[in-house]
Amino acid sequence: MAVKRCVLLGVGGGIAAYKLAFVASRLVQRGLDVRVAMSAAATRFVGPLTFAGLTGRPPILSPTQTDADGGVPHIDAARAASVYCIAPATAGILAQLAAGAADDPIALLALTCRCPIFVCPAMNDTMWLAPAVQMNVDALRRRGVEFLGPVTGHLAEGYDAIGRLVEPDQIVDRLLQALDGA
Repeated sequence: MAVKRCVLLGVGGGIAAYKLAFVASRLVQRGLDVRVAMSAAATRFVGPLTFAGLTGRPPILSPTQTDADGGVPHIDAARAASVYCIAPATAGILAQLAAGAADDPIALLALTCRCPIFVCPAMNDTMWLAPAVQMNVDALRRRGVEFLGPVTGHLAEGYDAIGRLVEPDQIVDRLLQALDGA
């Protein structure tokens, strides 16, 4: 029997977090094993039970979490992952990733997984264009992180500009391409 390929989703704390429920659902429908890690801020936008229901597994909510079976999810999920996608990647998440911080499950998994990492930024245009954010983006690109977006579109602030999360279908398509190429 073939081993199921595993997609790790890191859900950041931006308004676009709800779109990751669609991504998780589509990936599960494609027969993939999906494990979700959430920042504390993400849980204020989408409940962990949403992802548990969609994936059949509790999200990783803490760097010290232990699963019911005694497993350590940040290690087990990192070992199993074929790809890791972080979305919406806020300015704070980009800073954590660039600095190599490991104080939340999303950043910790980025340090421990050995698979391709995809980052989908979402924030307002002023933040995206800030020199500090662009320095973090450059550092992550140099480390081989692939960026999907952001794109120009309608932002939560009520105007159109760069900073919108790429559409969920684009995320799913790119992850499937990466898995097919693995």
